Order: sequence, then C-alpha cells, then structure tokens
Amino acid sequence: MADYYINISLDDERLKKIEAAGLAGEVKEVDGKKIVQVGMSKMDQKKLVKGFPDLSFDASNACVLPEQAENTLFGFVVDLKTVDVMKFAIMKLYNPLAGKSLRSATAV
Repeated sequence: MADYYINISLDDERLKKIEAAGLAGEVKEVDGKKIVQVGMSKMDQKKLVKGFPDLSFDASNACVLPEQAENTLFGFVVDLKTVDVMKFAIMKLYNPLAGKSLRSATAV
C-alpha cells in the first residue's frame, strides 16, 4: 500500500481511455468526481514537493498535480496499463535542476 496518492481527474474522454486500458476497476469517486489514484512512496512525495512547492495533500494523503504534470502522469497510466507507474513517471515529473542556472567552467 502506498504512503501518498496523486488524484487524476477523469472527464468522459479520459474515462474512456482508462476503460480501454483495462483499468475501469481503478476508478473511484471522490467529492462527486471520478478519479484514478496513483500511489507513491514517501521518497517520491518528497521529490514532488521539491518540484512543485505549492503542492498540498489532503487528510487522505492525496494531492492533485498541476495540469501539465497530471497529463504526463495520465499518459504513463494509459500507456503502461497500470496505476503503478511512479518508478517511471517520477523522472519526468521531478526535475532536480529546474530553475537552476547551469554552471560553466571559466578559463583564467
């Protein structure tokens, strides 16, 4: 069982893709919305918080990613036909060098 979760909202189009991937059993309803939850470890959660400082988790340790990151994660879920995708997705979602300038060696 995962320590934390990412909730991916499902509209009609996404729901069809989830069903086509054979993941209809993973669909849950939270606050009247259909979602798929992707589990992650505490280490993955720490990386995501570093990458997305505004990320907040609810009482059930679940969060919602910004739209672009959510779309990336959804693509992994559909392509791999599983919600156990954080091993692969974390490399795309978390960029430890984001916002840092590149250092260059200067000749003396």
